Amino acid sequence: MTSDDAFEYANDDLAAGGLRLDALARAHGTPLYVYAGDHVRARLGRLRRAFAAAPDLLVAYSVKANPSLAVIRLLARDGAGADVVSGGELTRALRAGVPAERVVFSGTGKREDELAAALDAGILCFNVEAEAELEALSRLAAARGVRAGVALRVNPDTDARTHHYIATGKRVNKFGVPWEQAPDLYRRAASLPGLAPRGLDCHIGSQLTSLEPFAEALGRVRDLALALRKDGLPLDLLDVGGGLGVRYTDERPPAVEDYARTVLEALGDLGVRLVVEPGRWLVAEAGALVTRVLYVKENRGKRFLVVDAGMNDLMRPALYGAQHGLVALRRGGGSVVADVVGPLCETGDFLVAGREVPDARPGDLLAVLGAGAYARSMASNYNSRPRAAEVLVLDGAAHLVQARETIDDLLARERVPDCLTG
Repeated sequence: MTSDDAFEYANDDLAAGGLRLDALARAHGTPLYVYAGDHVRARLGRLRRAFAAAPDLLVAYSVKANPSLAVIRLLARDGAGADVVSGGELTRALRAGVPAERVVFSGTGKREDELAAALDAGILCFNVEAEAELEALSRLAAARGVRAGVALRVNPDTDARTHHYIATGKRVNKFGVPWEQAPDLYRRAASLPGLAPRGLDCHIGSQLTSLEPFAEALGRVRDLALALRKDGLPLDLLDVGGGLGVRYTDERPPAVEDYARTVLEALGDLGVRLVVEPGRWLVAEAGALVTRVLYVKENRGKRFLVVDAGMNDLMRPALYGAQHGLVALRRGGGSVVADVVGPLCETGDFLVAGREVPDARPGDLLAVLGAGAYARSMASNYNSRPRAAEVLVLDGAAHLVQARETIDDLLARERVPDCLTG
């Protein structure tokens, strides 16, 4: 761990913001998500400084990374907006205090009621991905007597060099408008009532660890922007998406300063308002999933640490084969090669597979690092397991921001029909 890490050892006990994680586990139980709020704020500040040369920059936090109202509010209080991909995320952003004029609405499958809610809220821009979506938005906006700001999401057919499940910029992906169709569709947007074309949007994937795909995609976006302007079409906004990678174990992602320099150099002097949509980069390394060892077992020479957190609490290892750092809350023990597995009835229920991990015993506490993004946001109730609590550490104090679910919470909306109760 380095001085830049959200979690550090203090007198051999893992802590965040000066608060020991074992004390938080005693107070709130396990599994438990812990977020280092000061680290999130520092990341946002660093990002802003990196893009200091961009006039009127909008940092639209990608809510899907971590939709906690407290996290959204923390960022909004420091001037961030929100990138949302559903009506639910829109509601979260607005309730957390994000001004509607700092909200962009992305996503491939926006329902008409979601489009209507965003129009009524008065958001900044819709990142549109299909001609049918343009037509639906036009009809809804015209009926309200308003003009919807529109950015056309283009698919630049760029290889993001990331896991194929989180790549979004190749022609085989469902996202965006095919590159060759973009000019005609932008002209179509300009002709429809109720629409105000603003610019272009391009997001090529997530957890990118190379700057070359960014530069390649944005070079194409710049060429397209210049061509549209040459045709006399309005264009004053450019959304470059997000996707900058973070360090989970041994990755070496580019520095945000280098990323910003690449973006600004690729776009040159277009003179547009720049929108960036960081999610993972802001919150991933600020989160840890604290879990307790239940059992240690050997199976023909293979060791398993069975813990109380599972794939329903952290889906990434099972879904992507993702690797997370894992440490003991109390430093000083040895290590062993083992699988760290959860209690769910699935072979894919693991947090770490075949790696060197702390040589823990039943009752010991471990922390899965890098769990601030796509952990609680992807959590499920598989095996009827209530979802874990969330704690935000900010300015030296711990705040319970999501209470632990109970089995009664899970059953509250279920009904057994009368025909089965006789």
